[in-house]
Parts: sequence; C-alpha cells; structure tokens
Amino acid sequence: MALKRELGLVSTILYGVGIILGAGIYALIGVGAGLAGNMLWLAFLVSAIIAIFTGLSYAELSSLFPKAAAEYHYTKKAFGFETFSFAIGWILVVGTVIAASTVSLGFAGYFVNMFGGDKVIVAAGLIFLMSALNYVGIRESAKFNNFASIIEASGLILVVVVWFLFPPEVPGDLLQLPETGIAGIMGAIGVIFFAYIGFENIANLAEEVKDSRRNIPLALIISLVISTVLYILVSMAAVSEVGSQALSESDAPLTMVVTRGLGEYASILSVIALFATGNTVLIFLIAASRILYGMSKGKSLPAFLSKTDSHGTPMYAILAAAIAASVIAFSGDIKTIAQLTDLGVFIAYAAVNAALIALAGRKLKRPFTSPRLFGIPVLAWFGIASSLFMLITFELNLWLLEIAIILVGFIFFTLSKK
Repeated sequence: MALKRELGLVSTILYGVGIILGAGIYALIGVGAGLAGNMLWLAFLVSAIIAIFTGLSYAELSSLFPKAAAEYHYTKKAFGFETFSFAIGWILVVGTVIAASTVSLGFAGYFVNMFGGDKVIVAAGLIFLMSALNYVGIRESAKFNNFASIIEASGLILVVVVWFLFPPEVPGDLLQLPETGIAGIMGAIGVIFFAYIGFENIANLAEEVKDSRRNIPLALIISLVISTVLYILVSMAAVSEVGSQALSESDAPLTMVVTRGLGEYASILSVIALFATGNTVLIFLIAASRILYGMSKGKSLPAFLSKTDSHGTPMYAILAAAIAASVIAFSGDIKTIAQLTDLGVFIAYAAVNAALIALAGRKLKRPFTSPRLFGIPVLAWFGIASSLFMLITFELNLWLLEIAIILVGFIFFTLSKK
C-alpha cells in the first residue's frame, strides 16, 4: 500500500517551521550561549547561510525526484552507485533518530523543571507517545504539528516582545567575542546548526504532499526564512536580557529570559517549550520512518520496513525508529548526541550538493531551479565547501562513532541482499 497524499502547502510549511524551531532554540540555546557568548546571534546567522546553500539544492532536487528517502534517491540518480547512496541514506536516518533523542532530552529538561521526575524516563516516554501518533496517520500527525508549530512560533515571538517592552538597564554587548574568540563561535555553530536541521526532512514527505514538485521547494525556502528571522531575534533578546553565562547554566533558558518581564507568568514559556520540543520529536520520528521506508522500497534495507497497514503508515519502520531513539536517549548527553547528528547531516549535505552538481548538465524538466552562474549551480558548490569546512571541526571521537554507525548499517544492507 502506498503512502497517502494528505498535506497541502500550508501544512508542509508548518511541518518545516515546526521541526526547525523546536529542534534547537528551545533545547540548545543554552549550550550555544556557553560557547559563542554574546555573539550567539552570529552563530545562528552563519548556520542559516550554510543551511540556505544546501536548502536550495534540496529544493531543486525535490522538484525533480519527489521521493521518500530523498538523499538516497538523489545520490542514486546522480551517481548510480547504490552502496554510496545507501551509506548517505543510512547516515541521515541514524542522524534523524539521534536528533529525536536529542530533542526529547530538551523536552525532558523543561518537563522535569516544572513537574520533577527522571529526565531519561520522560524522554523515552515522549518518544513512544509521539511514535503512536506517527502510526495513527500523517493527517492526524499534521493536525497536531500545525497546532504545535503555531504555539512554538508564538513562544519565540513572546521572547522578542518582552525584550522590546522590558529592555535591560545594562544590555549585553552583542559584539563582544567569547573568551575563546572565533574558535568559540565556530564551536557554537557545530552545535547550533542542529537548530536548522530538519528542513531537509521536508523532502522526505514528498510522497505524502499534494503537488509535491511545487509545494516541497516552496515549503523548504519559506520555512528556512521564517526560522532564521526568529532565531536571530530571539538569540539577541536572550543574551541582552540575562547574559550568555546565565543562559548556559539553565535547564529552561527561554523561561528565564522572560521572567523579568512576565514574573510568575514566565512559566508559560516552559509550557510552550514542551509543545515545541514534543512536536519536533514527532516530526523527526516521521522523517526517520519515511527514510527507512524509502530505502526499503529501494531494496537497500530489509523488505519488512516498507510494509504499510490500513493507516497508510510504515508500521515496522515507525517501531524501529522509536526503539532506536529511546535507547539513544538513555545516554543523557545532549551536547554529544547533537554534535553526532550534525556530523552525519553535514556528510549528507555534501553528498546532496554534489548530486545536484552532477545532475546540472542533464536534460531534465526542472519545476524549480537553484541559482546558476554560466549554467553552474554556484550555491551548491558553496554548500559543499561549507559542509566540508564544518566537517573538519568535529573531534576524532565523533568521527569514530560515525564510522561505527556506517559499519553497522552495512550489516543491514548485506542482509537485505540475501
């Protein structure tokens, strides 16, 4: 049974906004502030530029090949080398599962701050709750996402409004470098880029979006622009209001930012953060299950992962993603697993940009075309360069973990061929 086309343009944009906003600003703004200091906003801006380079490549490729497991199909069409395509798809599906774990721990931080409990147990419980919603169907998941995306965007707008209405007597110097200088900002980008990942997962909804050749590219671009504007304003507001040091030490950083302006009502930000991070976990789990589904249909993963039932959802792929995400959440180390996600994503981004370059000279009907200079997709080259540059900033232990992940993937790849 095929996936059902249930989503229009507005729902797809809200899907993108929901996954981008909830992924990092609520869960990782404190970690980023500890690295970039008062220039946290610059780390968000540079991350946005890197994301836009690759986002335009995704926009063009998604209009050419509207398929689930997008990166797997793009590289397969471009290079015709299934082993390489599998590696890219596998890296991204694992990264997406890890991302769900990371954000679930962000959710748990806000939840425990409000109600108490064990952070890891709360994170695992959320993962299985959102997996159940994923199983019920994409239409039902989209309804929750639309509502939660509006709520989480409203929370960020509230932070900015409080900043304007209750400016600090001595605002932070937004041009002050951290003690570690440029290296601190680069380190922050390595973590904060997590706040942008997810835009690429819009492409993995291609088989569930109406008029996907038009709507997927539009949703990619619009959701990135909306998210970037909000991120930069919120990061400036947060640093100005409470300072980077206080942000880095808080389990509920955005709640702390609005406390001076809202007083006892500041806890509303923690409630909004629960919606934001919970919704993002749902979207990551949807994306991971669809990548598994698409790779299974392409015969690079065991066939049972592409089985769907009367709900029109890939039930075994959903279960696999849920189990893996909950196991990873038990590490409890939000910084390391966020960085591991980013490492895998940058590898995939480099491959996607390379795929667009390889396909640029072929005669294909292109409903959307990324910017060209003398026929050359220049931003795709910038996308490769920026991805490779970011890859050299990751520590050796993260690379060793990534290599181990790839090797485990090839065990499943081999089994699917028997």
